[in-house]
Amino acid sequence: MDTFNYILPAEWEPQSMVQLTWPHEETDWAEMLDEVYACFIAIAREVTKREHLLVVTPHPVRVEKQLREAGVSMERVTLHECPTNDTWARDHGFITVLQVDKTQVDELTRNSAAWASSTRQLVNLSTKIHLDFCFNGWGMKFASNHDNQINRSLCRAGLMEGEYVDCLDFVLEGGSIESDGAGTLLTTSHCLLAPNRNARYTTKEALEAKFRQCFGTHQVFWLDHGYLAGDDTDSHVDTLARLCPNDTIAYVQCTDEADEHYEELRLMEEQLKTFRTLDGHPYQLVPLPMTDAIIEGGERLPATYANFLIMNGAVLYPTYNQPIKDALAKEQLRRIFPNREVVGIDCRALIRQHGSLHCVTMQYPI
Repeated sequence: MDTFNYILPAEWEPQSMVQLTWPHEETDWAEMLDEVYACFIAIAREVTKREHLLVVTPHPVRVEKQLREAGVSMERVTLHECPTNDTWARDHGFITVLQVDKTQVDELTRNSAAWASSTRQLVNLSTKIHLDFCFNGWGMKFASNHDNQINRSLCRAGLMEGEYVDCLDFVLEGGSIESDGAGTLLTTSHCLLAPNRNARYTTKEALEAKFRQCFGTHQVFWLDHGYLAGDDTDSHVDTLARLCPNDTIAYVQCTDEADEHYEELRLMEEQLKTFRTLDGHPYQLVPLPMTDAIIEGGERLPATYANFLIMNGAVLYPTYNQPIKDALAKEQLRRIFPNREVVGIDCRALIRQHGSLHCVTMQYPI
C-alpha cells in the first residue's frame, strides 16, 4: 500500500452497518448466556433503528429466532454462519480505510480544517479497503483460531463491499487505535509495544511508519499512562480515551485519590493536555466519570464509560446500574454529541468477561 493514499474514517462519519459476533454455549459466556443475550439484543435493537446490522454466529437460525422474538427489525439484519471463539468484534473485525486519489488527499491536508468537512465528499470518490489484521487473542492470552478467520469468511460470502487486503502478518486490534479521520491516530504504548503483539515492531517510530503506510496518518499520539484493573487487552485506548468531533477527546477521569487508578489516570490526563491538533491547537478535553468499583470473585472488573459506540444519529454508551455515574456519563456525552441521541445499554454482563459495549461492536463506513 502506498503512503498517504488512505483515510481511516472517524467513527462519527456515516456508516453502512455495525457488526456483532454473537455469544453461544462454546464461548466463555456459557454460564451466563441469558444475561449476555439480553445485552446483545438491546444493542441489536438500537442499531437496527438506525442502520444495518451484521451478525456473525455459528447458529444463525437460533439467533434469528431470538431477534424476531425481541421485536428486532430483521429487514436490517444480515446473519452469517461462521465458527467463532468469542464475541469481541472490535478486535477481530476488519479495520476499513478509504482509498482516495493522492492528489486530493495532499490538497486537503494542506488545510486540516477543510479535511474534516470534506471527508463525506471523498467517500463518493473512494474505494473501501478492508484490512484484515491478525488477531491473536490479545497477545496469545486466549484462543482465536476461529475468530481470526471470520473476515475471510465474510468476504467469501460476498458480504463486504470493497476490496480485501491481507494484513495477517501484523497483529492489530480495532480497540487499540482511535482515528479522527483527518490523519491523527490515538493509541497506547503499553498495548502497541507489547512483545506478544509484533516482535518486529519494537519502537514507536517503526509502528508510526506502519500506520502511515496502512492508514495515511500524519501524527500518532501515544498515551504512556492509564489502565483499568481487570483489563485483558494491555490497555486498549477505547477503554481510556476517545477521539471525538470538533477536536475533542473524551477520557476517563479518576478524582478519588484512594482509588488504585488515580495516579495513572491523572498522568494520562496531564499527557492529554499536551496533545495538539495538526493546526497546533489544544484539544477540548471532556472527562467521563470513573465507575464505582465492581468486584466479582475478589477481582475488580474493568467497567468504563469510554467504551461507547458512535453510530448514525446516536451514541450507545455502557451503563452499570450506578444511577449517578450513569447519568453523569450521559450528560458529558450529550455535550460532545449534541445532535445525536445518547442511549444507555446495561453492560454489567459484558464486563464480567472484561469488556464492554464498544468491544463487542465494529462499525463499517459507507
